[in-house]
Parts: sequence; structure tokens; C-alpha cells
Amino acid sequence: MPSSQNFISSYLQYIGDTESPMVYHRWSCITILGAMVGRDLSFTHGHFNIKANIYCMLLGTAGARKSTPIKIAIRLLTKAGYSSVSADKTSKEKFLLDLSGAGDLIADEQGKISAEEMMEMNIFGAETKAHIPEILIAADEFNIFTGNGNLEFLALLGQLWDYEGIFKNKVKNSRSVEIDNPYVSILAGNTPTSFSLAFPAEAIGQGIFSRLILIHGEPTGKRITFPRPPAESDTLELAKQLQEIKAKCVGKIELSKGAEKLIDAIYQSMGNLPDVRFDSYVSRKFAHLVKLCIICAVSRLSKRIEEADVIYANTMLTHAESMMPKALGEFGKSKNSDISHKVIQVLESSFTPLSIKDIWKNVTNDLENLDRLKDILSNLVLADKIIADKGKFLARRSMLEEAHVNKFVDFSLLTSEERKHIS
Repeated sequence: MPSSQNFISSYLQYIGDTESPMVYHRWSCITILGAMVGRDLSFTHGHFNIKANIYCMLLGTAGARKSTPIKIAIRLLTKAGYSSVSADKTSKEKFLLDLSGAGDLIADEQGKISAEEMMEMNIFGAETKAHIPEILIAADEFNIFTGNGNLEFLALLGQLWDYEGIFKNKVKNSRSVEIDNPYVSILAGNTPTSFSLAFPAEAIGQGIFSRLILIHGEPTGKRITFPRPPAESDTLELAKQLQEIKAKCVGKIELSKGAEKLIDAIYQSMGNLPDVRFDSYVSRKFAHLVKLCIICAVSRLSKRIEEADVIYANTMLTHAESMMPKALGEFGKSKNSDISHKVIQVLESSFTPLSIKDIWKNVTNDLENLDRLKDILSNLVLADKIIADKGKFLARRSMLEEAHVNKFVDFSLLTSEERKHIS
């Protein structure tokens, strides 16, 4: 029976044994929690507010079982009464109309509104009942939802992630829409190959890319021929917990003094991720952390962030970030990035500094000459990825190795399966 003390823990217990990576289930749970809370709960940060909506994409090979966690999470969310789940496929215009509450007035797939419907809108208004502009994009295959390389749609989603106020946009072949404080969440799946089709390389460093949390999952290798269905009472209990969170977690999130000091300490120590492809993401890292802190608090049915919430949030985020380069695969890599990665792996596998000759033995089939290796080593040193010491080279400690001794991270809070991938 799920415990009522912590929704995330209860949810993972509810999932039980599964062929999908547990990290997929964890972040599916986090995302639906953020969606359920909605726009009526926020953390005041200077002149702005940070809300709990999450943009999460599960990335992995075709056999990594990404769809199952998404479907289980959405099924539970709808069981709890959430009804603002997006269509499987849409256009930018139709998406905005759905978010504004005028989506049902579409006359055809081009997004045109008939003269009769326009007259009715003008007389009676576009909405016949109170509409809350919240939506969860739930897409097993994100490319089907947006289409390949739809930069205009992707830019819109990026803009809506933290938008406050009245969002105005001209809908093609139709009227302008005005959306009061839109609230958008994303729980999607993709493979590295399909991801590169949805996000052209030029998307790195732009809008939505910095707002996405990419969750890499390794295939578990499990084969469960007859998975055990959950008890209906357990499903109803979790749905009830979601409803209670929605009802009680409204208004402003507060910080305990300890949590305030801890978040400040983490923020002051934040650095870049080892992979330059995530430089734009780092600019949003603080907001990602606060969003997770909010979710950890409401998971306990609280509107007050405590120190334990900050540690839990930072641990989950650190674990996800450490796997994000794997999630992207070859997307956006430079010409010699594979060789650079191989050099770093060679150095990380050695307990002593290695000479150029030692390294050359491992990459001789990948480079045309020794000068290219010298250039790569020089660039890695300048990028602070490796250390040069008396003509030899050694690797810097990996992000997760550093996290092991980080007082802001506690990997014991993760499942044993998730800890297996911490090196």
C-alpha cells in the first residue's frame, strides 16, 4: 500500500518491478506532480514567480521502454481528475487555441474559423465556461506532436515555460489569442536520432533547449512476461493523494531558514556542466532546482520547502544532469568530439598520468597523425576537461565523482537501480 508521507516514494513503490528504467518513472511522476499543482502555486523570486511546471523528455534507444512510464503516469493523472492533456498531434495555431480555450471552435485542420463561429464568438465570447489555461503535452513520440524541425513551435514552447502575464499571439488565418498566465508542462519520449530531427543543431543555446530536462535511461534487460497489475485500491489512493495536493497546495511557497541558506550555497557553487552543449541549460539551472524543490515539498503535502527537500531536489537534478550528455548522443557534437571523449575515457581509466605516447596507442586508428592528438589534448586542457602535469595528462574527476563528496547531494535517496549508473 502506498504511503501518504511522500508522493514520489509512494509512486515508485506503486510501480514495482518494471522493464522500464526507474529513472523514467521517477521523472514521469515529477512531471505529473508539477502539472497537477498548476499555476496557482508559485515561489516568489524577486520581481518574478517560479512555478512547478516541468519540461521533461525521456531519451533512450527504441527498446528502452519510454512509452510505458508516460502512459502509466498520464493514466493516474487523469484518474485524479486532470483533463488538460494535449492531443497526440497538433499545430502551433491549434495548440494556442486549445490553451486559450477556443480550440473546439476550429473548423478544419488548417486552423480556420468559420464566419458563423466567429460571429458566435463575438456575440457570446469564445468561452462558455471558465477556462484555466493549463496543458500537459504528453507525447510518447515528441516528433509526432510538433513535427520535425519546427523551430517556430519549439520557440513558442520555450517562451511559455516561464511566461507571466497576458500572452498574445496572432493565430494564422484567424483572430489573435490572449492567454492569461499560461501554464505548460511536457512529458515526452524520444530517441537520440529522432531528437536530432526535432531539434536542428542550431537549436542548441536557444529557448526550449535550456528549459528541457533530458532523462537518459539504459535498457534494464528485464523481461517480465506477465507484469502484475496494481491493486485498484492503490491506484485510487495515489489519485486521492494527487487530488489532495491540488486542493491544499495553493498560494505561495515558503522557505525555511535552513532551506534558504542551502539553496544559496548551491547557487553560489553552481558551475558549467562538462559538456559545452549544455551551456545554455546552466543559465536556467537555478530555476530547475527551485521547481524541483517545490515539487519535493508538495510531495509531502507541504507549501514550505525544508532542507531535506533541497537535498532531495538537488540529488535528482544532479543525477539527471550527469546522464544528459549520454541522452543527447552525437547531437550537436563537434568534428573531433568523439575522439576527445575517447581520450577522456582513456585518462579516466588510468590511475596514473599518461604520456602522449600512451594515449596515442589508444587512438592511433582514429587520427591521421600525432599533431591532431596534440591539438585535441591542448584544447581539452584549455577547456579544463583534463590536467597537464610535467608532460603527462590525467583526467579531472567526473561530475558524479565530485557529487559523491558534495554535501548538497545524497545518492542514497535514489533507488538501487538508479545508483548502478553512478560511476
